[in-house]
Amino acid sequence: MQRNSNHQTIYKIEKVTDETPTVRTLTFSDDVLCNVLPGQFAMVWVPGVNELPMSIMISQEKGKAAFTIRKYGQSSTALYNLKVGDLIGVRGPYGNSFTIKKGKLLLVGGGTGLVPLMRLLTFFTPTDDVTLIMGAKTKNEAFFEDYANRLLDKNKHQVIVATEDGSYGQKGLVTDIMDNLCQEAKFDAVYTCGPELMMSKVVLIATSKGMFVEASLERMMKCGVGICGSCCVNDLLVCKDGTIFDGKTLLSKSEFGHTHRNKAGILEAY
Repeated sequence: MQRNSNHQTIYKIEKVTDETPTVRTLTFSDDVLCNVLPGQFAMVWVPGVNELPMSIMISQEKGKAAFTIRKYGQSSTALYNLKVGDLIGVRGPYGNSFTIKKGKLLLVGGGTGLVPLMRLLTFFTPTDDVTLIMGAKTKNEAFFEDYANRLLDKNKHQVIVATEDGSYGQKGLVTDIMDNLCQEAKFDAVYTCGPELMMSKVVLIATSKGMFVEASLERMMKCGVGICGSCCVNDLLVCKDGTIFDGKTLLSKSEFGHTHRNKAGILEAY
């Protein structure tokens, strides 16, 4: 019988992996969430605290799914602090997915925005030429580099790490590296997920070069099913219409890369 994605399922955390001093991956067993499409998300309930949207991380183990969390606010910190044996409630999966293109592909991610991009890597074929740019503030906050190289070991590929302080990889922003790459080569598709200001620059660069581009948006979500309106970008609802949007659609929205809504639903500038 098909599971109703709007009904909450309770999972037990089976493994906790420290990615950086502030990022952890929580792994659990599920035969539905382990097979979601790249870009889909779930609403995760931390008992006694809150529910928050999370992209679904891939796992190297069959039948396993995971969430990768950076401790930041009250809810994410509570999820980050869970231990093996603790319980979470999950609704989903929700949302659409990236359009799988072939050829020369560029992925640009920042922080935990790498999660849907890591799943996307598993949908490419060995004939695809893949470049992944991953950004972090410092060396201590860089993660998934080795995992990405393993996922792409059958592809012609390069994984480029950018740190803002230059403590590891190339110094600078991922968008600066992308801009330089796009001066030298044309990509058949560009995919991005991370901070919205970063993604808006990625979309602008790709569009200016006439390249197909899609972004996975991260916005405040309270319901995940299009009721609360907290995640809107102009007339779009990120949870129902996305989270994946093409560059042309995003550039037609005045709020993309400029404003967002806080927990009270008030419009704020980035």
